[in-house]
Amino acid sequence: MSCCTSTPLLLWLFLSLSLSLSFFTASKADVPAVIVFGDSSVDSGNNNVISTLLKSNFRPYGRDFYGGQPTGRFCNGRIPPDFISEAFGLKPAIPAYLDPAYSISDFATGVCFASAGTGYDNATSKVLNVIPLWKELEYYKEYQRQLRAYVGEKKANLILTEALYLMSLGTNDFMENYYTFPTRRSQFSVRQYQDFLLALCENFIRELHGLGTRKLSITGLPPMGCLPLERATNILGQNDCVPEYNNVALEFNRKLEGLVVKLNKQLPGMRMVSAPAYDIFYQIITKPSQFGFEVTGLACCSTGTFEMSYLCSQYNPFTCSDANKYVFWDAFHPTEKTNKIISDHLIPLLLAMFSH
Repeated sequence: MSCCTSTPLLLWLFLSLSLSLSFFTASKADVPAVIVFGDSSVDSGNNNVISTLLKSNFRPYGRDFYGGQPTGRFCNGRIPPDFISEAFGLKPAIPAYLDPAYSISDFATGVCFASAGTGYDNATSKVLNVIPLWKELEYYKEYQRQLRAYVGEKKANLILTEALYLMSLGTNDFMENYYTFPTRRSQFSVRQYQDFLLALCENFIRELHGLGTRKLSITGLPPMGCLPLERATNILGQNDCVPEYNNVALEFNRKLEGLVVKLNKQLPGMRMVSAPAYDIFYQIITKPSQFGFEVTGLACCSTGTFEMSYLCSQYNPFTCSDANKYVFWDAFHPTEKTNKIISDHLIPLLLAMFSH
């Protein structure tokens, strides 16, 4: 091929590539921020500054995070909202709203209101004195006011409407509350309690919609019966997963999917998706070698049975040296590697649904 014909061809290829990249970037930019509500599965450090025993702002938590910093994430590294934010072309780690190291300039492109230990049920947040879901909403309203003051009414409204909202909670309502204390069990059968929680969830989403939310991904329950904490106490079941808890999670998730369908029809302009994390998480737990894991029944931290928060101490000689071999970091929470696999499974759905 002569130089005269190759130059226009190269130019055309360059322009095509540039246009493709600009289109891809533009499509990602349709989500200007990621805004997070929920519990420890998505909390990036709000519990650091409240009076609760449920904290993780000390090593070995965060040992594989940027700079080896314990941030208050219940993990050795990053959690799903961090990976999702990065996939949408935003920052690789979402700051906690109550973290004094950050301000509205940081929160304009992503902010986390989640609190480890919380649930849909206010009674759940009282167990370990953490932020209830209604308070997360109050912080969000405060954030809206700060954002409008920072970027102006018009731009703030655009950010708030086009932002991707993530919700992930519910596990604590069952594991910390319903199955641990008798109060709710005396009031509700497990199915009635599921419906009670879903009614609270619906009210919360309706409030969010009234405040401008239009893009929402909600994650249901994980395989709760396979958490190391539950397996450790399942002595009669040879420390295997507890089927009852997993079945409750599956049933709750089916009901949640029905709620998503209903609200998509009823709320004008709303685009909601139920992000299905249960199946991929269960596959990781039951077929760990397929994902490069060696240990699934025990967690990396300490003896890997009951420990989380302050019981997961850097001074414990039993903490594993390589978290990538473990599905779970502590007795309740996945490792960064597990979080990434689950996030990578969900991200194509979220990009397809929300990046246009």
